[in-house]
Amino acid sequence: MLNRLTARAGTVLSQARLRLDSSRERFSCPICGYHGVFLDVTRDTGRRLHALCPRCRHLERHRFQWLVVNRLQEQVNFRSLRVLHMAPERFISSRLRAACASYVSADLYKTDADRREDLTCLSFPDQSFDLVYGSHVLEHIKDDLAAIREVQRVLAPGGIAILPVPIVSDVTVEYAAPNPHECGHVRAPGLDYFERYQPFFENIQVLSSGDFDGDYQVYIYEDRSHWPTPTLPDRRPSPGVKHSDYVPICRRG
Repeated sequence: MLNRLTARAGTVLSQARLRLDSSRERFSCPICGYHGVFLDVTRDTGRRLHALCPRCRHLERHRFQWLVVNRLQEQVNFRSLRVLHMAPERFISSRLRAACASYVSADLYKTDADRREDLTCLSFPDQSFDLVYGSHVLEHIKDDLAAIREVQRVLAPGGIAILPVPIVSDVTVEYAAPNPHECGHVRAPGLDYFERYQPFFENIQVLSSGDFDGDYQVYIYEDRSHWPTPTLPDRRPSPGVKHSDYVPICRRG
């Protein structure tokens, strides 16, 4: 208990020092409205700079996807949408539930979702939804094509699927077994991953970090040159320390 409290106190002190560092760049969080220094985080993949909003505790991908949904709301009347949200994340779930005509959350394991569902074999009838949202889900599913096929099946004509995955490579690498250090990822998606959506959707628009104001900090600041590592044996190295994130908006004809 004492060790945990000491570690927590050390983390808080480090975060306070970062926030007071006048040399650190300041950003704005589109989710909670905070403006100031974003905190670094350390994962098995290494240290990520400017990743975490210290007020709402959301990361780069959360801010990015929030901006994408806001932009989509300018084009689509969300009040008329029937929404299926797979593996719901709290930063967006309450917003979607309040904004749409109907909302169903689903997950294979979470007990707080509305339904327990396997994305490779959904129980819903054909054309049940107008929007299917599943963030960072497909990299956990071995038979991802079956999952994408199910998303297409339950979408009504003209429906939209938002299916981002973490792009961490130039080309997709399939793992021999799930990696526990990556929360069970079965692949490292590359820029070519979104080609898997093409047989199922008539139009795919891929938005990137550069499509939004840099003040929101939706890039991944991470040194990937040292990959692979003992905990990431299948990751491919890539140059640079600033990487774009990507969100595909897939439309069914």
